[in-house]
Amino acid sequence: MKIAKVVLGGAAAFAVLGSAALAQQAHTGTITQLNRLNNTVAIRQTQNGTVGANTGGAAEEFKVGNGISLETLHAGDIVSYSVNDSGGAKTITKLERKPPSAQ
Repeated sequence: MKIAKVVLGGAAAFAVLGSAALAQQAHTGTITQLNRLNNTVAIRQTQNGTVGANTGGAAEEFKVGNGISLETLHAGDIVSYSVNDSGGAKTITKLERKPPSAQ
């Protein structure tokens, strides 16, 4: 019984930490819309792989976290970003414009 509690406790901790790590993965995408008044940005994520990689998917709108400036960004910029998903609200925690040579 004691072993079962330890195993279940470890599995629960792994699930929580694992989901937090997945939520912080870096993504790459193209900004499709910026709203500096509401502090939101819509990004169409770049698809990985070769099959259908150039087809456009739907853009997803995110809240932008405190301390992240949208002043230097424009629609069409390719960006690298990290998202924190807590309680269904997705907030960008890191947002960096890729240099033109990387595009």
